[in-house]
Amino acid sequence: MARVQIIAGEIAISALLNDSPTAAAIYKALPLKAQVNTWGDEIYFGIPVHLQEAPDAQEVVSLGDLGYWAPGHAFCIFFGRTPMSIGNEIRPASAVNIFGHVEGDATALSQVPDGEQICIQRADS
Repeated sequence: MARVQIIAGEIAISALLNDSPTAAAIYKALPLKAQVNTWGDEIYFGIPVHLQEAPDAQEVVSLGDLGYWAPGHAFCIFFGRTPMSIGNEIRPASAVNIFGHVEGDATALSQVPDGEQICIQRADS
């Protein structure tokens, strides 16, 4: 499992990637820089990785999950409810490939505004 750093404004957190093909493809593409889009308590941004939805893609995710949204070729970080959530669940716009998880308090990402620059890099960079 590989570790990455997520840096946006004053926030710097680490995340651990799983052993999936999605995680391997995204890790290979690092470092990534983009402008943050927010959707409820989700950060997402397009990346130059084009993958298919995995057979085990999830329509409900956990706090701190990293997901890849195939329709938008997007890197997603979930730290709370989205406009699609029902009750306390965390629901993406549609199913995502889960490829990692934030270590520590993912809710710190609520301080990152729409349009902020974000950088995802290998933790050993």
